[in-house]
Amino acid sequence: MVEKSHTAGLWPSVYEPLRNFGARVADWLAPASDASASDAAYRITMELPGVEEQDIDISVNSGVVSVKGEKTAEREEKGATWFFSERQYGAFSRSFRLPEDGDGDRIEAHLKDGVLSISVPKRAPETTETRKITIKRG
Repeated sequence: MVEKSHTAGLWPSVYEPLRNFGARVADWLAPASDASASDAAYRITMELPGVEEQDIDISVNSGVVSVKGEKTAEREEKGATWFFSERQYGAFSRSFRLPEDGDGDRIEAHLKDGVLSISVPKRAPETTETRKITIKRG
């Protein structure tokens, strides 16, 4: 086990504010997502404008749905002077832990108008009916 002290002697580390900076930037640049539930399924929607279906990878492993992909941007305009560009491109990744009643084997995904919709059906609840056991003689 590794233990990290918050201070080195009497002075805090100069690098401490930057320690988790990369993870914070990645979270900030991740696609906007919504998660909701109905009686029959859980639903995850993600905004992926400009991302092609073949550039998206969805997988399920140990109860976690992972969505990875890459948005590419190509721009070549000769003679233009750019003052700013607000287009984003690059790799992205989001992961969502499924509730215990989420059926990871029956997940469906659809991409329409730049919105990815993932549907995770709920498993039927296990019955807890009382069952009478007869005792056999002998």
